Amino acid sequence: MTALRKGQNILLIILAVLLLSISINMFLGPHQIAAGGVSGLGILAEAAFSIDRSIVVLVLNCLMLLLTIFFLGKKVFFNTLIGSLLFPFFLAIVPEIMVTSDRLLSVLFGSAIFGIGVAILYKIGASSGGTTIPPLILQKYWHINTSTGLLVTDAFIVLLNVFIFGVESFLYAILSIIITSIVMTYIETGVKRRKSILIFSQDKTSEIKQELLRTVNRGVTLFNVTGGKTEQENQMLMIVSSNNEYPTVMRIIDQIDPTSFVIVSNVAEVHGLGFTYHPIQ
Repeated sequence: MTALRKGQNILLIILAVLLLSISINMFLGPHQIAAGGVSGLGILAEAAFSIDRSIVVLVLNCLMLLLTIFFLGKKVFFNTLIGSLLFPFFLAIVPEIMVTSDRLLSVLFGSAIFGIGVAILYKIGASSGGTTIPPLILQKYWHINTSTGLLVTDAFIVLLNVFIFGVESFLYAILSIIITSIVMTYIETGVKRRKSILIFSQDKTSEIKQELLRTVNRGVTLFNVTGGKTEQENQMLMIVSSNNEYPTVMRIIDQIDPTSFVIVSNVAEVHGLGFTYHPIQ
């Protein structure tokens, strides 16, 4: 890894950990919502035993670092080391203020910010320590998605909300980790989402193809297909479009052959000519 790349990773770790701290100190913590993780344990310990949450996070992160170097290797350890030390540091310096008095808004925004922070760390193979370590281990050895691993790992911590903060906080904590998981999954599977459209027409395939090429200006792929019932051979069209182009594609299909068979799928990410590669003109 070049020095420039290392520097970029360190900056990303700092940004991610700062986002996590803002989420805890400004959104979730003030409303007594412990949504899993060592930060959740820190919020619980602070309320139950008056122990500063940053101290709790520091101690637990040191324990998790031992697991990191044993299961994940030196590379992840050093990335995790930075995040593990910075997280309690930022928790100590980021102001503990209530941005909004609405608990639901705090859960929605706080969880989304937390999910973005964790996803950034996972993208570069790093972590803020604590219970973000077990999901990395589960992904490496059992190929379990990190967002799913985080959900399972933190589930038991959420139960503690019932005994310390009450049932309402427990329900909000569940909502929080669900939102965090959704945001992480969305980021992990790409943000360049497109529509993949399969079109089967009995006798208007050529007309649909020509109009799509003329109007939408996207490449069209032809497949030779055979009907399972009739065993008749025909062709199926496939086109990948942006979300803005999708209504135009469907309008063309409906105008030329409203009886055509169409399958539309959401595509997580698309790379290549016309989407991410732009040749020199």
